[in-house]
Amino acid sequence: MTSFGDLLGPQPVLLPENSEAEEALLENQDAVLVAAAHPTASIAWAYLAEAALIAGAGEVNADTLAAYAFARTGYHRGLDLLRRNGWKGFGPVPWSHEPNQGFLRAVAVLAKAARTIGENDEYARCLDLLEDCDPRAAGELGLD
Repeated sequence: MTSFGDLLGPQPVLLPENSEAEEALLENQDAVLVAAAHPTASIAWAYLAEAALIAGAGEVNADTLAAYAFARTGYHRGLDLLRRNGWKGFGPVPWSHEPNQGFLRAVAVLAKAARTIGENDEYARCLDLLEDCDPRAAGELGLD
């Protein structure tokens, strides 16, 4: 049985750690430099996206569009890593597994930025993806 209670469903994907990027961010190193040094680390892109979204203050402006772009990069880098680790485009990606959080955070910021700029279909797709990955993720990320 998977941790999500589906006997026939795919096993949860648990991404590997990216210790260098994660530690650099926890040490408050500049997320721009961390993303440049670790461009495949979704967590670095999520940090950049979250900061830009805050700077955008819920308005349609360059900061919100930067948040959208950073989040989309983190989302795509995360998809690449998920697929390399057995994900088939659906199934559990648990929020409780910390290395998964960079990808899930990027998806959440992408949803928020998409909603701000009026891209409602993308917003809905992101919410659906978060629900499929982990039903608790949207709430953990302030999207409930």
